[in-house]
Amino acid sequence: MAARPGPRGPVRERGATRIADRVVAKIAAQAAREAAGPVPEGGSKPHASVVVHRDVVRVAVSLELGYPSDVGARCGAVRGRVRSRVEELVGMEVHEVTVDVERLHSALTRQGASRGRLS
Repeated sequence: MAARPGPRGPVRERGATRIADRVVAKIAAQAAREAAGPVPEGGSKPHASVVVHRDVVRVAVSLELGYPSDVGARCGAVRGRVRSRVEELVGMEVHEVTVDVERLHSALTRQGASRGRLS
Protein backbone atom coordinates (compact mmCIF):
# COMPACT_ATOMS: atom_id res chain seq x y z
CA MET A 1 0.00 0.00 0.00
CA ALA A 2 1.48 3.32 -1.03
CA ALA A 3 1.64 6.15 1.46
CA ARG A 4 -1.06 8.72 0.88
CA PRO A 5 0.19 12.24 0.59
CA GLY A 6 -1.24 14.50 3.26
CA PRO A 7 -1.00 18.24 3.82
CA ARG A 8 2.42 17.74 5.44
CA GLY A 9 3.71 14.91 3.27
CA PRO A 10 3.20 11.14 3.18
CA VAL A 11 1.61 9.67 6.32
CA ARG A 12 4.42 7.14 6.78
CA GLU A 13 6.99 9.91 6.92
CA ARG A 14 5.16 11.93 9.59
CA GLY A 15 5.67 9.35 12.33
CA ALA A 16 3.31 7.42 14.54
CA THR A 17 1.49 7.89 17.79
CA ARG A 18 2.65 5.66 20.61
CA ILE A 19 0.37 5.14 23.58
CA ALA A 20 2.22 4.58 26.85
CA ASP A 21 1.78 1.23 28.58
CA ARG A 22 0.53 2.96 31.74
CA VAL A 23 -2.29 4.58 29.74
CA VAL A 24 -3.34 1.21 28.36
CA ALA A 25 -3.25 -0.20 31.91
CA LYS A 26 -5.45 2.64 33.20
CA ILE A 27 -7.98 2.03 30.45
CA ALA A 28 -8.00 -1.69 31.26
CA ALA A 29 -8.45 -1.02 34.99
CA GLN A 30 -11.34 1.36 34.33
CA ALA A 31 -13.01 -1.21 32.08
CA ALA A 32 -12.59 -3.84 34.81
CA ARG A 33 -14.21 -1.49 37.35
CA GLU A 34 -17.15 -0.97 34.99
CA ALA A 35 -17.67 -4.72 34.50
CA ALA A 36 -16.96 -5.94 38.04
CA GLY A 37 -19.57 -3.75 39.66
CA PRO A 38 -19.33 -2.00 43.00
CA VAL A 39 -16.24 -2.52 45.14
CA PRO A 40 -17.12 -4.64 48.18
CA GLU A 41 -17.01 -2.90 51.54
CA GLY A 42 -13.40 -2.97 52.70
CA GLY A 43 -12.20 -3.93 49.21
CA SER A 44 -9.94 -2.17 46.77
CA LYS A 45 -10.54 -1.11 43.17
CA PRO A 46 -9.37 -3.37 40.35
CA HIS A 47 -5.93 -2.68 38.94
CA ALA A 48 -4.30 -3.84 35.73
CA SER A 49 -0.88 -4.40 34.26
CA VAL A 50 -0.13 -4.78 30.59
CA VAL A 51 2.54 -6.08 28.26
CA VAL A 52 2.55 -4.34 24.90
CA HIS A 53 4.46 -5.64 21.90
CA ARG A 54 3.91 -3.57 18.78
CA ASP A 55 0.12 -3.40 18.47
CA VAL A 56 -0.64 -6.48 20.58
CA VAL A 57 -1.57 -6.27 24.27
CA ARG A 58 -1.70 -8.84 27.06
CA VAL A 59 -3.60 -7.66 30.13
CA ALA A 60 -3.60 -8.94 33.72
CA VAL A 61 -6.37 -7.64 35.99
CA SER A 62 -6.48 -8.11 39.77
CA LEU A 63 -9.70 -7.49 41.65
CA GLU A 64 -11.77 -8.26 44.72
CA LEU A 65 -15.36 -9.47 44.55
CA GLY A 66 -18.30 -9.71 46.88
CA TYR A 67 -19.41 -13.20 47.82
CA PRO A 68 -21.69 -15.00 47.25
CA SER A 69 -21.83 -14.19 43.55
CA ASP A 70 -21.28 -15.94 40.24
CA VAL A 71 -17.52 -15.49 40.21
CA GLY A 72 -17.03 -17.13 36.82
CA ALA A 73 -19.64 -14.95 35.12
CA ARG A 74 -18.23 -11.77 36.67
CA CYS A 75 -14.69 -12.69 35.57
CA GLY A 76 -15.99 -13.42 32.06
CA ALA A 77 -17.70 -10.02 31.98
CA VAL A 78 -14.46 -8.34 33.08
CA ARG A 79 -12.45 -10.13 30.36
CA GLY A 80 -14.94 -9.15 27.67
CA ARG A 81 -15.23 -5.52 28.77
CA VAL A 82 -11.45 -5.06 29.09
CA ARG A 83 -10.86 -6.58 25.64
CA SER A 84 -13.52 -4.47 23.91
CA ARG A 85 -12.62 -1.15 25.58
CA VAL A 86 -8.87 -1.47 25.01
CA GLU A 87 -9.37 -2.44 21.36
CA GLU A 88 -11.92 0.36 20.88
CA LEU A 89 -10.06 3.18 22.63
CA VAL A 90 -6.45 2.29 21.90
CA GLY A 91 -6.73 0.45 18.61
CA MET A 92 -4.52 -2.41 19.74
CA GLU A 93 -5.35 -6.09 19.48
CA VAL A 94 -5.86 -7.79 22.86
CA HIS A 95 -4.57 -11.36 22.75
CA GLU A 96 -5.10 -12.26 26.40
CA VAL A 97 -6.90 -10.98 29.48
CA THR A 98 -6.21 -12.83 32.71
CA VAL A 99 -8.29 -12.10 35.80
CA ASP A 100 -6.87 -12.73 39.27
CA VAL A 101 -9.45 -12.66 42.06
CA GLU A 102 -7.34 -11.61 45.03
CA ARG A 103 -10.05 -11.76 47.67
CA LEU A 104 -13.72 -12.61 48.11
CA HIS A 105 -15.63 -10.43 50.57
CA SER A 106 -18.54 -12.05 52.38
CA ALA A 107 -21.16 -10.26 54.44
CA LEU A 108 -20.32 -12.70 57.25
CA THR A 109 -16.64 -11.77 57.29
CA ARG A 110 -17.52 -8.07 57.30
CA GLN A 111 -19.62 -8.63 60.43
CA GLY A 112 -16.57 -9.86 62.29
CA ALA A 113 -17.09 -13.63 62.02
CA SER A 114 -14.11 -15.63 63.18
CA ARG A 115 -11.55 -16.65 60.61
CA GLY A 116 -11.88 -20.10 59.19
CA ARG A 117 -14.56 -21.94 57.32
CA LEU A 118 -17.95 -20.29 56.93
CA SER A 119 -21.00 -22.44 56.30
